[in-house]
Amino acid sequence: MKKILSILAMFAFVATAVIYAYAEDKVEVRSESNPQYEITVYQKGEEMGKIVLELWPDVAPKHVANFDKLVTDKVYDSTAFHRVIPGFMIQGGDPNSKSGPKSTWGYGDPSYDKVPAEFSNESHNRGIVSMARSQDPNSASTQFFICVADASFLDGKYSVFGQVLSGMDVADKVVNSPRDKKDNPNDKIMMIVKKIK
Repeated sequence: MKKILSILAMFAFVATAVIYAYAEDKVEVRSESNPQYEITVYQKGEEMGKIVLELWPDVAPKHVANFDKLVTDKVYDSTAFHRVIPGFMIQGGDPNSKSGPKSTWGYGDPSYDKVPAEFSNESHNRGIVSMARSQDPNSASTQFFICVADASFLDGKYSVFGQVLSGMDVADKVVNSPRDKKDNPNDKIMMIVKKIK
């Protein structure tokens, strides 16, 4: 009996350690020279928290340059995380979501430049930042997504261009917000994005 209790206690300790490590989402900076951005997330006028991204110019230079230009031009400010799917990802950055009707969110604005695909060997793990697109692999423009769980089935099909350094707890709050049948949050979740490094 003591042996069984000892094994159970050890299992509980290991399971707790794994859960704690996952909850912490400790991520190392890949390179001190990589650019970093801070996304402040709001819902109903209240700040939900901040998500800090590190982008990877060595992996997807065109996507990083595009994201940087969009941040500089304040394209992302007041856009929404318009698609939230628990166990998968949160997607945002559509200019239509600033003030357009909810029915147009996610369709994108064709006036923005398209970025050619930059597929790599990077895997779509939890915390990865990747670019959304239509069926055309070279159609990415403004919309991006953050994986809240591993999604390796996207590997080689979508362009990974960075990772979350901190704030996955905020991404988890976003993805678990009450949503409608189209995976739109019931109450708009908006972002303000600024370059911090």
